[in-house]
Amino acid sequence: MSKKKRIVVKIGSSLLANSDRLTLRYAFMNGLMSDLALLQKDGHDIILTSSGSVALGLNMVGKRPEDAGILDKQAAAACGQPLLMNAYRQVASEHGLEVAQMLVTVEDMEDRRRFLNIKNTMIRLFENDILPIVNENDSVATRDLRVGDNDRLSAKVAQMVQADLLIILTSVEGLFDRDPSDPEAVFIPELEDVSEHLESTTSISALGTGGMLTKMQAANMAQNAGCETIIAEGIIERPLSSVLKNERRYTRCLVTGVTASPLKVWLSNRLQVSGTLAVSNEVAEAVAMGNCGINICDVISIQGDFTKGDVLHVYNNDGDEIARGLTNFSSEETMLLARNLDMPVEEVIGYKTKSSVIGAENILVLEEKHLSLDAPEEDQKLVIPL
Repeated sequence: MSKKKRIVVKIGSSLLANSDRLTLRYAFMNGLMSDLALLQKDGHDIILTSSGSVALGLNMVGKRPEDAGILDKQAAAACGQPLLMNAYRQVASEHGLEVAQMLVTVEDMEDRRRFLNIKNTMIRLFENDILPIVNENDSVATRDLRVGDNDRLSAKVAQMVQADLLIILTSVEGLFDRDPSDPEAVFIPELEDVSEHLESTTSISALGTGGMLTKMQAANMAQNAGCETIIAEGIIERPLSSVLKNERRYTRCLVTGVTASPLKVWLSNRLQVSGTLAVSNEVAEAVAMGNCGINICDVISIQGDFTKGDVLHVYNNDGDEIARGLTNFSSEETMLLARNLDMPVEEVIGYKTKSSVIGAENILVLEEKHLSLDAPEEDQKLVIPL
C-alpha cells in the first residue's frame, strides 16, 4: 500500500479470548498491535473494532457463554470492558501506540446527528495519531436495540469514515462455498456479488454473536460505501501484514459500480427498521425510476412508531423493498394526514412544511447490490383506512 489509506480492522471474541478459560490471548494481541503500529507508522489511519468485553466478564458474573442470559451479558460487558481496554493500552504502549475507547449503540449509528458526531471524533483522533478502539456498548444494549454483531458495526464504521479497506479477522481462512468442515468445500479467494454466497454462511462460533453470514452482510455494506473487504484468519504472528503482503490466502470482496453520496450510503446501510411504508406497485415503479418521492396519497399502509427524520423502508404491494428515505413526518402525523387527504397539510398538523412523506431528494432506490429487509408480517402492519 504505497499511498495513505483509511483502514478498519475487526477482531472477534474468539480471537481475543480463550474459549475454555475466558481469559485474554495476549500473544494474539501483541501480534495485532505490532502490525497496527507499523500501519500507523506508514501513515495510514487505522480504526480497530473489537469484541471481547462480554467474554472477558463472564467469569466475574459466574456464567458460561452457553448459560448467560441478556442481563448476565450486560453485566459481563460492564465487567469485561475495563479489562479489555486496560490490556489494549498496556500492549499498545509497548509498540508506541496511543489508544482511545469509543462505545456506541445502534441508535448512535442510525441517528444522523450522532453518526456525524462520532465521525468527527474519529477524525480528530486520526489527526493526533491515536488509535480508536470501537465496541458496541453491550452493557446497555438490548436484544431489540443493538447492532447485533461487530462485523456489521465495523462496516458501519468503515462507511462513516469513508474507509478504503475493511479487514475482518476470524477463525477461518475466508469464505468457502459450503461449510469448511466439508472435504469438498471450495475456497473463494475473490467475489463481487455477496448475495450469491449467503446460503453457505450459517455457522456461528462459540463466543461470537455472528458467523460468516454477518461477515458477508458487512462486506455488502462496505461495498456499497466504496470500501473493499478482506476476510482472513486471525493468526498470532503478523495477522495483518501477512495478508496485506499476500503471504497467505484470504477472501477479497471487491467494490463494483459507482459509490453513492455519503448520505445515500448511510440511508442504504441500516441495522434496524424505524418504520415502513407500503405503496402501490404503480407508485413503486415511478419511485424506482427516480422520478418522484412519496406523497401521503400514495401510502397504503404504515408500520412502526417513527419520528420526523427517521429512515423509513418502502415496500411495494407485493412485499418487495424498493427504497429507503428520510421521512418528513412522524407516524402519528402520517396517520392524521392519510385520514384527512382533502385538507391542507398545515391545517392537519399545525405547521407549514413539505407535503411529501419522503422527498425525492431524500430517497434511495435499492439496487440489486443492496441486501433488502423482509417486509413486516401482515399482522404487524397498521393499515390506514383511505
